[in-house]
Amino acid sequence: MNSTSRPFSRLARDVLGVFKLRIGFMIMITALVGMVTTPGQTLGLSKIVVLALAILVASASAGAFNQYYEHDQDHLMARTRGRAFVTGALPHTPAWLVLIAVLLTLAVWAAAHWLNPSAAMFVFLGAFFYAVVYTVWLKRRSWLNIVVGGLAGSFAVLAGAAAVDPVLGPLPCLLAAVLFLWTPPHFWSLAIANQAEYQAAGVPMLPVVVGVPRASRIVLASTLALALTALLPVFFGAGAIYFVGAASGSGYFVYKAWLLARSPSRATAMGSFFASLIQLCLLLVAITLDRLL
Repeated sequence: MNSTSRPFSRLARDVLGVFKLRIGFMIMITALVGMVTTPGQTLGLSKIVVLALAILVASASAGAFNQYYEHDQDHLMARTRGRAFVTGALPHTPAWLVLIAVLLTLAVWAAAHWLNPSAAMFVFLGAFFYAVVYTVWLKRRSWLNIVVGGLAGSFAVLAGAAAVDPVLGPLPCLLAAVLFLWTPPHFWSLAIANQAEYQAAGVPMLPVVVGVPRASRIVLASTLALALTALLPVFFGAGAIYFVGAASGSGYFVYKAWLLARSPSRATAMGSFFASLIQLCLLLVAITLDRLL
């Protein structure tokens, strides 16, 4: 690799990192799952692409705003101090705000023009809740930050469902509820593992506010609530494949959360965190296969 390609590849990684595309792709997948699980006329390929890109671009704009807004605090935590706005790899200028606004506007406009206004509304609300409600209003003020912020993922499911039928049925609404309940124990597990960093940064995440032992018990309780809710779609059209995926993934997450509550530590907290990812993946794959097969 020559000397000119190295800086370009690094610049590309920095730019892609600002937009949090890994999270964006996951949110895009939840929107497509919401689409698949909604009965009605099948969307054509062009509309599916519009839905996917609208969610991805809206999520990217919200992710970029999150890093832009928090650049003055990210240097306080090891997991964020390498971000491009902190290191100076990318200039922290108002031009980013213009770009973010343009991207979000294009995403919402595309959803409204090629899909329908309901889908566009949920695309906007997902980005708004993450960028403004979570990042600006709640993250530095209340331990409820991640609870309300979890609505961002729920809105993606609803956007996918609304793209098929603006009148939302019980199944996509239940899946949105599952995403809403999944986010707190998922993120609180990570927050317990990094409690000292959040405390040093002055971010009132749950383990900072109530302590690690109590936060670990709350993670277990919220995981149990998630597991029970994840089984409800079986009563509203989901079949055996979904039941197996939801039950096995939720059971594993509950087990890891129980280990965390019994013996709080960084190791058990990370075990609970990774179990949450496994549970979500199993659930999304199961509901997709259940509806397609």
